[in-house]
Amino acid sequence: MKDTPLDLSRLATMDGGQATRLLQRIREASLAGDRPPVAPRPVIGASWQRMRRLGVDPDRQAGRVVLAAEELEHRRRTSALAEVIRGVTGGLTDVADATLQILVVSDDQGRVLWREGNPRVSRRADSISLAEGAAWAEQVTGTNAIGTALAARAPVQVHAAEHFVHTLAHWTCAAAPVHDPRDGRLLGAIDVSGPAVGFHPTTLALVTSVARLAESELRERHQRAVERLRSVAAPILCRVGGRAMAVDTHGWTAAVTGMAPVDRLPLPKSLRPGRLWLPSLGRCTAEPLPGGWLLTVEEEPPPETPSKVVLDLSRPRRWSLTVTGAAGSWAQELTPRHAELLYVLAVHRDGRSAAELAADVFGDPTRTVTVRAEMSRVRRHLAGVLAHRPYRFSEEVEVEVVRPEHPADLLPHSTAPAVTGGRLFGLDPA
Repeated sequence: MKDTPLDLSRLATMDGGQATRLLQRIREASLAGDRPPVAPRPVIGASWQRMRRLGVDPDRQAGRVVLAAEELEHRRRTSALAEVIRGVTGGLTDVADATLQILVVSDDQGRVLWREGNPRVSRRADSISLAEGAAWAEQVTGTNAIGTALAARAPVQVHAAEHFVHTLAHWTCAAAPVHDPRDGRLLGAIDVSGPAVGFHPTTLALVTSVARLAESELRERHQRAVERLRSVAAPILCRVGGRAMAVDTHGWTAAVTGMAPVDRLPLPKSLRPGRLWLPSLGRCTAEPLPGGWLLTVEEEPPPETPSKVVLDLSRPRRWSLTVTGAAGSWAQELTPRHAELLYVLAVHRDGRSAAELAADVFGDPTRTVTVRAEMSRVRRHLAGVLAHRPYRFSEEVEVEVVRPEHPADLLPHSTAPAVTGGRLFGLDPA
């Protein structure tokens, strides 16, 4: 039984005091390097390991440094969450207030942007610096729902002594990350926190549903913006000879002429009017449109095969692929799934079949349909870089993988067998 990790459903069936004591024993044994009576939940155990590597002091006080009022207001105004947060969290705020908890919304760095809920609990939250402008990233405050959900890019509930910093052991919290549906970028987290006596495992499902609702609202707003761009671009494209397309600022296609449509075209961050090179199109001319860009493809021979690809997995939550060739260089941020797939292909230069990739990523060789769909999306954006039958990087391309300093930080969100194998002593799977 000691090797079977604890789970929230088991905690929920236990007496509150008994559950608290068990979590304390697990935490104390784990931090001392001893074998705990029951293994911590995997997401908690992985976070504790990160805290030890980062040198976080479990006896520290929660971070007291908060943002200046001007900086806090700037982050609120520029956050994509500001567009939707009031509309989707109203009901959750009422629930939090009624159950003696508070609702907290952070940005992608774990900074608290908004806090609402029960006034009495809010005053208690001030004592642990769970306040607007405070930092709740893992490296600042240790294992906690906001910081750990952002690090794992998945919903997380942290209860009592599962917090790494012991001053938080009287709290329970559940948080879910919110991603921008336009580009997959992490926007922040929605969290419900309160005294540990208010713990209930269903809180996590409630918070997760609100986070998904926020993403759905952002997606609908984006679709309306693309429709507006299409109405502007359509008459312009009718007058353009050759190949051209109108895309929004995130690369989503609004209209196209002279070529097959794609859902999205990755754009460089520093896109400006003028000529540029894109791997999937070659030489183009970019002209601004209201809410997007007009890309006109220059009629010339296809660009040469890029000479080098750098897959950068060194940063905690942002992974990128940089393509360099005679025509210039181009970089694209990667979704977690695409980062996994490209890592596997970088390790296996001889290529992988769809079944092998399915086993590498999902641990299930039968999930070939999902793999083919994902690889189709990747290959649309990386013409000349990726080949298929089997899937592989082109032989002419030099591939470099930039790994995190510590092997255990390789794609920390991932449960893919190929990635977990790559974390062991920094070795790539054979």
